[in-house]
Amino acid sequence: MTSILSWNIQCGTGVDGKNDLGRIASVIRAMADVDIICLQEVSRFNADLDGGHDDDQAAIMASLFPDHHPIFGAAFDRDGGIDEPRRQFGNMILSRLPVVQIFNHPLPQPIPEEPCKHMPRQALEIIVAESGMPFRLTTTHLEYHSANQRMAQVSRLRDIQAEIIANRSYGDHAPKSGPYAAVARPTRSLVCGDFNSEPDDPVYALMSSVISGSDDAYKDAWRTVHGSARHAPTCGIYDHRQWPEGPHCRDFFFASGDLSKLISRVEVDEQTAASDHQPVLLVLD
Repeated sequence: MTSILSWNIQCGTGVDGKNDLGRIASVIRAMADVDIICLQEVSRFNADLDGGHDDDQAAIMASLFPDHHPIFGAAFDRDGGIDEPRRQFGNMILSRLPVVQIFNHPLPQPIPEEPCKHMPRQALEIIVAESGMPFRLTTTHLEYHSANQRMAQVSRLRDIQAEIIANRSYGDHAPKSGPYAAVARPTRSLVCGDFNSEPDDPVYALMSSVISGSDDAYKDAWRTVHGSARHAPTCGIYDHRQWPEGPHCRDFFFASGDLSKLISRVEVDEQTAASDHQPVLLVLD
């Protein structure tokens, strides 16, 4: 059994305005003894994002989960000034399962449909070795202000899967060792994170459609377990200033067909207000 949690932690700032990564860690531990933790909105040395602390949040989260291997993927990585650390913001994975490979994917940032603020976005992928059945896990955070960019970013996530499917025979003729060796990169895949879209959104529809070169499609893990039941809200439960529309779902797990058959649980912690988003837990049997 493998448990995976995904959460947009808003750089550790709760609905009460307090910035507390220890509280974030406590909520995660209370939800489950999680094997892999996927976090979005993790800041490194950005005082304007973490309530003025200017912390290395990746290092703090690593210290709070010392049994997990920390992996940080920067969506932006900027000069901090003379004798100052670089300012970074992005996604993080903490895994206590063996990590075979790591990939950082910059996502497209095409011109928005209308002028608006937007930032670079990234997807962080790991290959997990678990019980002889490795799988790929990717966490991401798509653009909020531009639908055009979200669509392009989801297209890229799907293209990555299509590339791996098309290239799966490489191991038949690859060198046995060295940098050109065919290290495991399976088609079994999970993608999770903050998609900044809802279940009736074109982004969701594209993510769920059949992938080129395959009969397979990413399946919404919530639907796999709960059928047609309304998605539990992952946003807007407590923070009505940022989310005046009220409770709704914009955080998902999507699974390739072979992995979707192994999903036994998907649940949302609707009680915590430690972030403006809610943590989502998935369990594979």
